[in-house]
Parts: sequence; C-alpha cells; structure tokens
Amino acid sequence: MVGLVGSSFLPLSLVLFSSCLSSVDGLSKVRGVNLGGWLVVEGWIKPSLFDGIPNGDMLDGTQVQIRSVVLNKYVSAANGGGSNVTVDRDLASTWETFRLWRVSENEFQLRCLGGQFLTSKSEDGLILATAKEPLSTETFYIERNGGRVHIKLLNGGYVQATDDHLLISTHQFQPGWDNNLATFELVIVANNLHGDYQLANSYGYEKAKLVLEEHRRSFITASDFDFLSQHGINTVRIPVGWWITQDPYPPSPFIGGSLAALDLAFSWAQSYGLKCIIDLHAAPGSQNGMEHSASRDGSVDWPSPEYISQTLEVIDFLATRYGGHPSLLGIELLNEPSAATVPLDVLVSYYMRGYQIVRNHSSTAYVILCQRIGNADPIELFQAGIGVSNVVVDLHYYNLFDPYFASMNSTQNVEFIYKIRAPQLQALKGVNGPLIFIGEWVNEWDVQNASQYEYQKFGRAQLDVYADATFGWSYWTLKNDRMHWDFEWNIQNKYLLFSKWFIVTEDAKLPAPASTRMGDSPDHHAKITWIPGRLEHPRGHYRDSSSEFIPSPAGCRLRPSL
Repeated sequence: MVGLVGSSFLPLSLVLFSSCLSSVDGLSKVRGVNLGGWLVVEGWIKPSLFDGIPNGDMLDGTQVQIRSVVLNKYVSAANGGGSNVTVDRDLASTWETFRLWRVSENEFQLRCLGGQFLTSKSEDGLILATAKEPLSTETFYIERNGGRVHIKLLNGGYVQATDDHLLISTHQFQPGWDNNLATFELVIVANNLHGDYQLANSYGYEKAKLVLEEHRRSFITASDFDFLSQHGINTVRIPVGWWITQDPYPPSPFIGGSLAALDLAFSWAQSYGLKCIIDLHAAPGSQNGMEHSASRDGSVDWPSPEYISQTLEVIDFLATRYGGHPSLLGIELLNEPSAATVPLDVLVSYYMRGYQIVRNHSSTAYVILCQRIGNADPIELFQAGIGVSNVVVDLHYYNLFDPYFASMNSTQNVEFIYKIRAPQLQALKGVNGPLIFIGEWVNEWDVQNASQYEYQKFGRAQLDVYADATFGWSYWTLKNDRMHWDFEWNIQNKYLLFSKWFIVTEDAKLPAPASTRMGDSPDHHAKITWIPGRLEHPRGHYRDSSSEFIPSPAGCRLRPSL
C-alpha cells in the first residue's frame, strides 16, 4: 500500500494511512466499508431481488411514451400537464413522457412532467392531464401484446385517439390488435428505479416480505463483520431508510424488519471491534430522486417543511436509540442531497437542527454532513459554520457518472486522483473546518478491459490520496454483483491491496523487503506480515495484536490500525 505522503520524507513519526495528529474516537482513522444494498435496496447491487416481479419492466417511476399506431403521433400533455391531452406530436420529448405509478400488475397511473395525472374524469369523455391526486378515475388497466397496448378504464371503456388528435375514453368494445384508434405502441424510455418502493409495491406485501426477510438475513451476516475485522477495516457505514422509525409496521408499501437488522449490525460490530456510522440514505419525499433514496418516480419532494420535520424526527429516533451504544461512531444526517433541487440554505438549516438533535443524545458522536451532489462545491459546507465539535463533511469520489471520465485511460484516471483529488483535499484541510470523510469511493472506472495491475495502481492511488482525509474513508460497497464494486471480491482477488497493520517510524520511511513489498514502486512503505501469535517487522515485533512492541536496535514502533 502506498503511504500517506507518497515518496516524501517527514520528520519524527508517521502512521501510514493515519496521521499522528488525528484520532477518531480511539481509532487511528476511519477505514470503512459501506453496507450498501442491505437495509436500503439498490437493484443494481443485487438485481435478482426483482426477478420474480411480473411486468418487471413497468415498475413505479418507469418512463413511457405512447404512440397511436393509426395516427403515428405521440400522446402529449400540453405544457407538461394542467390541461388537455392531444395525440399530435411527431417526436416525443418531456411533454410526451409519463412516469408510471403502479397500482397492481396491470393497473397504472400516469404522471405528467408537471406532476399532474392523466384522468378520465370529464363530462365529455376527454382524457385530461389535470388530476393532482390519483384515484380510480386516474387508474388505467394496460393490456399488452408485444409492444402494443390497449388502455382500459376501470369501468370497462377503452381509451382511443380521435381523427382530430384528441384522446377520449368512450370506446366501449374490445379492440383488436390491428391498426385501430384504440391501439397504441408503448415505448419504455427508462426503467432505472429499482429501490425499496419499487420492490415492495410491485411484489405486494406478502411476497415482498418474504423476499426482503431472506435478503436481510443472508446478504450481510456476522461472518462479514469477521471478514472486515480480519482485513484492516474498523468501521461500517450503514445506509438506512426513513421508514425504520416505524418498524416493524412502516407505512405502505415499505416492509418492516430493517430496525432489527440494524440492531444486529451493532451487536456484530461490538463483537468484532468495529464502529458504526448510521447513514440516513433515504429521506421522506426523497432528497435526490434516485432509487437509493426510495423515490417512487424520480421526484424530489424532500425540501418541504413537512418532510424536513419528519426527517428530523428520524434523526432523533436514531440518536435516542443508538446515541449511547459503544459501537456508534457517528450519524450521517442525509445522503447525497441534490444540488439541483435542494437549496443550500434549506440544507444548512436542516443540518444545524440535526446536529443539535444528535448532541441532545450524545456529546461525542460525530455528526456527518454529506455534500450536495451535482453542481455544488463542497467548500460551501466548510463555510457554513455548522456545529462546534465532532463535525464531518462527507465527499463522494467516483471517476464515473460523468462524460468527463468516459474517454480517460488508466494512466489518466490515476493522474486525476493525484492532480485533482489530492489538491482539493489539501485545500479543504486548509480551511481548518470540519473533518473530511471520503464516505464513498470505489475501485472501478470507465476503462475497458483493464488489467489487474492497472486496477491495483488505481486502487493504490485512491488509498494514497484518500488517506489524507482527516476523518478517513469508506469503500462502496461490501457486496455487489458487479465484482469491482465488491470489496470482498477486490480483497480476495487482490485487485485492491492494502494491509491491516501500518508502520510508525522515527525516520518516516522504511525500505520494504522484497518478500513484503506491495506493488512495483521502490519507495513503498513496508508491509507488516501477520504470523499467528506474532506481528513481524525487520525492526522489531509484537508478541500479539495488542501487546507492547519490542523494538530492534534500530528503533521503531508499530501501531495497529484498529
């Protein structure tokens, strides 16, 4: 593993990864792993959770467009909703795109860009885009035959286009699948929301309960905490959803059981010497419109007084329940609020109130503030003056999710870490504000067909630079069907290299013997080799993992990372 300062020499002592100037609740620094996809579902992490859903391509939030096969025109909600519906567009854009709200396997409500729903509630049989809340007159039964559909009202009538390009609900007979005015082509534009809402609402309560109970029981277990403790990890960041406060009977469609699982996680953490960060990943109303915030259809409704008040109640619940637990390290008040939809002043006000709530229950728990994602500079939280003690700002660093990274090769990705990420961390440290936490990062990129050696270099660069974060880092995520996102796979297959033990030396750098050197650079720091009952190093040894170090004549002291 590359050290904190690369090839630089520092006087006196240096802890690889952990600065002697910084200590986090008795830990040298946080070396964490996220338990993503466990208590907050993310379908891309474990797609098989959704395999049994009928009409699985039509979940809540699926974006669809509807085209008349006779008129060859798209159904359009003028101005994005609020008035008539026409069938007169040659090309489809946002006015012609509807988000599904799933009622049953074949029954759906269609939401317009402006938030209104299509409705059959009109005196002349017209379909309008004016309903604010969906009821039975906004619910349609969709019959499918390949890419073609019939749209049926619950009272038995069918929706059809008219020759003058309107949409009406007066067709009373079963239409055929030939080219007729009551037959449409359904185009699925996006089906990318696979979260707790989609899973529970699509399966229905009984089936969803079985699926999630098995998932929570088997996806993360005590053996995973054992694995982490044996591989140099001292903290787990645990995403939770707002509905945990009403466990075991949360509001529909959410499924209870996550609170009991979180209690188990704290018990396992205590048994294996790990600390826990509780991360409010999904807030009521959704703070970013993504599946991991349990959004129903991609809308971001969180920045409202009602939802903010409800979220503060969640923080109070978590702080009350776990504030005195010896394994609690911190509480993250909100994960990844969207810069596009969450104003900074609203977020800062929420963070200030959340900080005080945590302090009401714990004087020492770290209060973690996640930066806004999107077009926002993390310096904004360092300048906000939130809290007076044990405050942390969480940054999420991915060389992904942006066209900027798409054409980078492996060397350019590594250079980006050193030339862009590292200076940003140094600049933020210079502000002398909250501690810095790289709460999510991953040993994955957009480089195609990269070799194991290239992955090792990329991972090593990130470990080197993120070691400078004053609070520490946390890998995303422990388990994942996509192998390079899977921490266990990376460690077991040696795509990510680092050691459980790190050196403190008076001269700051030791040459690593060939048998223990990691990687190819001549100035890597020595890797400590664990031998049962004895921790070895050329300059001395530990008798065991906790006893006093016995130095060799050259003089050196070692310190475990936990």
